[in-house]
Amino acid sequence: MDEIKYENPEQTDETLSKIEGRNAVLEAFRSGRTIERLFILDGCKDGPIQSILREAKKTDAVVQFVDKDRLNRMSETKKHQGVIATATAYAYAGIDDILANAEEKGEDPFIILLDNIEDPHNLGAIIRTANLSGAHGVIIPKRRAAGLTATVAKASAGALNYTPVAKVTNLSQTIRELKERGIWFVCADMDGELMYRQNLTGPVGLVIGNEGEGVGRLVKEQCDFTASIPMKGEIGSLNASAAAAVLAYEIVRQRMQ
Repeated sequence: MDEIKYENPEQTDETLSKIEGRNAVLEAFRSGRTIERLFILDGCKDGPIQSILREAKKTDAVVQFVDKDRLNRMSETKKHQGVIATATAYAYAGIDDILANAEEKGEDPFIILLDNIEDPHNLGAIIRTANLSGAHGVIIPKRRAAGLTATVAKASAGALNYTPVAKVTNLSQTIRELKERGIWFVCADMDGELMYRQNLTGPVGLVIGNEGEGVGRLVKEQCDFTASIPMKGEIGSLNASAAAAVLAYEIVRQRMQ
């Protein structure tokens, strides 16, 4: 990571464990614990804070500068010393871990990539589907996405213990890199070709967006094909986790043939 990314303050998932105080946060970074977000008192730039920021720069942690009232509301100990970190409930895997999972099983890679899935219940349900459909892993972006919280773990019904989840800085770039490794990508899109007419066999990445915005333009442009699910009702779209399940099992069906 070349630079720290800053975002506006936003609500954090209360199921993330909180680490408060300068020494505790610094040691959490140095121990290799996966930190999702780092909240620092706005205007605080002393030596210990700079040390924490240097450690954060080495990771994918999102840094947010917030006011004292925000930190006080977040704090459970009321001794935050101007810094609070939130740590993920589960460790992330790497892309190579996902590919190794496929190789160990002697199967073509099957990966589910998620763009803009911010609801932890949706993420958990998709991880559950990934496990049951034989997907070798799930990839999520660092920003604008739910992380691996206890809520996600519960919604996955235990699948998070078996299905590797990787978090990447740039989903489009990750797709480009995986295409160089022989994987092709199909994007779920309401205007795409009917999924039954697509060849979904071989090394494949299935890209799912949220039901509101769908897959982002830059990510969609990196995909080889788009696939749609036949809709017979009056409403506009399926829930993201339901759409992921339908498309994942069409991949399963074609692989079984």
